[in-house]
Amino acid sequence: MTVQLATAARDPALEFRIPAPRQQAARIIRSDDEAISVAHEVAAHLAKGAAERDRDRRLPYEEMDLLSDAGLLAITVPREFGGAEVKAGTLAEVMAIISAADGSIGQIPQNHFFMLEALRLVGTPEQKHFFYKGVLAGERLGNALSELGTKTAQDHATKISKDGESFRLNGRKFYSTGVLFAHWIAVVANNDEGKSTLSIIPRDSEGITIVDDWSGFGQRTTGSGTTILENVPVHPFSVLPFHQLFETPSSMGPHAQIMHAAVDQGIARGALEETIRFVRQYTRPWKESGVEHGYEDPHIIAEVGQVKIAVDAADALLARAGDFVDETVDNPTVDTVAAASIAVAEAKVAATDASLLAGSKLIELGGSRSTLAEFNLDRYWRNARTHTVHDPVRWKYRVIGNYWLNGVNPPRHGAV
Repeated sequence: MTVQLATAARDPALEFRIPAPRQQAARIIRSDDEAISVAHEVAAHLAKGAAERDRDRRLPYEEMDLLSDAGLLAITVPREFGGAEVKAGTLAEVMAIISAADGSIGQIPQNHFFMLEALRLVGTPEQKHFFYKGVLAGERLGNALSELGTKTAQDHATKISKDGESFRLNGRKFYSTGVLFAHWIAVVANNDEGKSTLSIIPRDSEGITIVDDWSGFGQRTTGSGTTILENVPVHPFSVLPFHQLFETPSSMGPHAQIMHAAVDQGIARGALEETIRFVRQYTRPWKESGVEHGYEDPHIIAEVGQVKIAVDAADALLARAGDFVDETVDNPTVDTVAAASIAVAEAKVAATDASLLAGSKLIELGGSRSTLAEFNLDRYWRNARTHTVHDPVRWKYRVIGNYWLNGVNPPRHGAV
């Protein structure tokens, strides 16, 4: 489908191509409380098939439609454009709830919400009106940010070049989480002046090839494979100045990172819940314990307590971080953004530790039976280990310590 946008380019004949409208009307969520309630309803459905989806690597097309239809992917749309504009803590809680049910599905919307925040911060009123309307209808944005072969994961070789009144994209992306399930692909590329741009283009645009070659041992159904861009036409209306997001203090960095912390935290919650269920149902006591059931074993009891404390502590830090991120939305200054980045980094460290601990203890306390393929319980640790290497915590420890010890603010980018 193509439309003409007179405000989008000087050439009135230049056409802006959009995906075909979704057939199913999406629910419109109106409040933070409603978002949490709906997330629990959807998570209960997702949890039922999570083990099988991971074991068989069945990609969650239907499940992503469920998230869209439920309205959960539009909860950050500003009120002035018809959305709920939920708080950062609510967004994190929704993602944690979904991730507890299925860690892979919980990660998929992260870059969708990341792009919506970029749109809020640097989009034009016309761009906001257009793209938010689609998101409220249930449209999804996939991610084409990171690449293989560059010096760091934050460097980009992909180029966007002028082509008359339009542009052309050329490059190759990896870790393209969500692209397989998306209506739009958000591509980060450097323009002719070397500045970073963000283009939101239809997934089925000419010149795009999507390769389902993600082979990670965890987060197996995120669809985080390759996106190839070969002379892809880009309408000027699609392009946002991505480089502006971090030139001045904004919510962008902590907003991005709190969602990663939420995914890890959800996996930790799911693993703890599974540990309690499995131990009570299957685990046998050690022969010298003198008890009848595994859940009466004093060592198992103590270790479940250890995991519970770690998960609860990370929960508290995640909720606290949400308040800091909200402050950056209302009052984006050097100090508020730095404080929010540190609070989120602390939550991410705690969630990383909690998810790895809970995933490991699930197998240890469950005993030999917990390793059987029929249960697929190792997915919790595999998902946690795979996702937690995203923006490694070893650097978060450093920026946290430098902030509190030496008063040095963390760098402003999306990976702190």
